[in-house]
Amino acid sequence: MAEISHPPMEQLQDLEYCIDSNPPWPETVLLAFQNYILMLGSSAFIPALLVPAMGGTDGDKARVMQTLLFVAGIKTLVQALFGTRLPAVVGGSFAYVVPIAYIINDSSLQKISNDHERFIHTMRAIQGALIVASSIQIILGYSQVWGLFSRFFSPLGMAPVVGLVGLGMFQRGFPQLGNCIEIGLPMLLLVIGLTQYLKHVRPFKDVPIFERFPILICVTFVWIYAIILTASGAYRHKPSLTQHSCRTDKANLISTAPWFKFPYPLQWGPPTFAVGHSFAMMSAVLVSMVESTGAYMAASRLAIATPPPAYVLSRGIGWQGIGVLLDGLFGTGTGSTVLVENVGLLGLTRVGSRRVVQVSAGFMIFFSILGKFGAVFASIPVPIYAALHCVLFGLVAAVGLSFLQFTNMNSMRNLMITGLSLFLGISIPQFFVNYWDARHYGLVHTDAGWFNAFLNTVFMSPATVGLIIAVFMDNTVEVEISKRDRGMPWWVKFRTFRGDNRNEEFYTLPFNLNRFFPPT
Repeated sequence: MAEISHPPMEQLQDLEYCIDSNPPWPETVLLAFQNYILMLGSSAFIPALLVPAMGGTDGDKARVMQTLLFVAGIKTLVQALFGTRLPAVVGGSFAYVVPIAYIINDSSLQKISNDHERFIHTMRAIQGALIVASSIQIILGYSQVWGLFSRFFSPLGMAPVVGLVGLGMFQRGFPQLGNCIEIGLPMLLLVIGLTQYLKHVRPFKDVPIFERFPILICVTFVWIYAIILTASGAYRHKPSLTQHSCRTDKANLISTAPWFKFPYPLQWGPPTFAVGHSFAMMSAVLVSMVESTGAYMAASRLAIATPPPAYVLSRGIGWQGIGVLLDGLFGTGTGSTVLVENVGLLGLTRVGSRRVVQVSAGFMIFFSILGKFGAVFASIPVPIYAALHCVLFGLVAAVGLSFLQFTNMNSMRNLMITGLSLFLGISIPQFFVNYWDARHYGLVHTDAGWFNAFLNTVFMSPATVGLIIAVFMDNTVEVEISKRDRGMPWWVKFRTFRGDNRNEEFYTLPFNLNRFFPPT
């Protein structure tokens, strides 16, 4: 048995840079730009999905994308400086799609015949709902309620939650890649080849460029290949879905984007408020909190940091609530969450440096103001991002499952909780997704539209369903006699800020702010 023994390790050992160590500046800038390119996938896809349904034009779509990028840069910088301080990118969230679809299909808005006017009024309604719903996240964060709730977490409970943060994104992987297999499959094979089989090849000095910059290299080559296919007329007579997925000149994104545009609060006009819209949006806020908590746990492990203590987790959730408030004020068209793909990038490049993410926030703000340049990068076909998602979401899922090393997986209790939460965490949301339609409100279909949106949003989130099942069962089934099996002796020291000396190194606020905001 000694030959196959792998003792549990609190921190990953084969990463190059941890949260507090920084690569040389040239590497830092390239790594930051790589983070920016990766987060563009969500930033371009969400407006492309929602703005046409709101009645917006291609110009409106470009402007919403610019606003989303600008606010994402602010939120990422604030989170890395004053929130959890983990190297996590905060961007647009797909969890908000269901309540936003409910608002879009509100009868009072559908009555507006002029498309542009309907777009403006819908955007204001979404802004009002985001502003009200953000208060829930701000209160739960800064009141430490979310931190108190996290005391029910354990390695056994968190493993399926973090795992589902990655696995639950499977629809954004090969299903989207398959829409343009001639672009997506070469991208997938190239990323795997460079990062796994050629990672030790170092053409330039001591920098493993294939492992450190796989996205920059792979996206460049496959994007040029896609441009050649588009220019040669390969998709001229193809179905519309194929053209939409494969072409690099679609949507008039570049031509409609302004050269210079500085997003500002209330640029769409004053927000409008409706009780039903606000209640519906609160469900997405709760879901994004769960998903972000799982992403923070994964990011801490990939940055060679300790799991964030309850105080730090609450602080991060509070700042994320302020981020949702900014979404509402600026009008990004959606709310905020931690982008799982950028968390996976920490492991793929083996760089968990906080500075890289802070510099990437600068790229987001810069290219959002210079609209034409941002639009050029945003024209990268979706299957290229889908190929990256296959690798990065899978990596985050594996990081979540690695928490099981601190538990006793020879216990039938633990096997039951893990298996059930993972299976139902995928199965239940898929059941709800199969029934959901933007106009028919999904499986829950009562006369109260906000209630439909609330329940459909919660139960369409794999991480949220997994958390409900795993944390409930872990805290109700043979709790006292299973403390060691659950991994609590290892986990308990990370509950409080002063429970482990390393917490101060990783999570202390900058500029000596801990004097004014001491950890509780």
